[in-house]
Amino acid sequence: MKRQAAKFERPLKPWNRERIAHERKLMVDYGLRRKHEIWRAEAILRNFRQNARQLVATRDKKAEALLLSKLSKLGLVRPDATLDDVLALSTENILERRLQTIITRKGIATTPLQARQYIVHGHIAVDGQRVRWPGALVPVDAESKISLYEKSKLKGWISKPKGE
Repeated sequence: MKRQAAKFERPLKPWNRERIAHERKLMVDYGLRRKHEIWRAEAILRNFRQNARQLVATRDKKAEALLLSKLSKLGLVRPDATLDDVLALSTENILERRLQTIITRKGIATTPLQARQYIVHGHIAVDGQRVRWPGALVPVDAESKISLYEKSKLKGWISKPKGE
């Protein structure tokens, strides 16, 4: 069986006090289980920023428009954004677009840990499709289509979310 490559990089200085404190705060705020989830968000952000730096150097307008449209669909930048806005993104921007965070913000779950449990146990659907990954990035247009899965046993137990 082929071993999967990691989708993140470990920090170069593993015992940096400020970094550890910042990661601990993010884990509590967003209900993360492992620091790998933070490192994965940082890797996603690193790739977007690297692409933006390459586009600044090459001045390829077509590729720039593609990157900006992808990021605006994900809700990371405004539709009229520039590459400077992409370079100004932070890890928190990526973590805000996770399914777990959006469910908490919508009021379907009261805490990030409860949202994570609902997702992993298969009670959450996006556009009618069951999603079991708390770290899934949700596009802006799919955000309104998040609901309880139709066959979920929680249907009668949970009251209507705030946004509906």
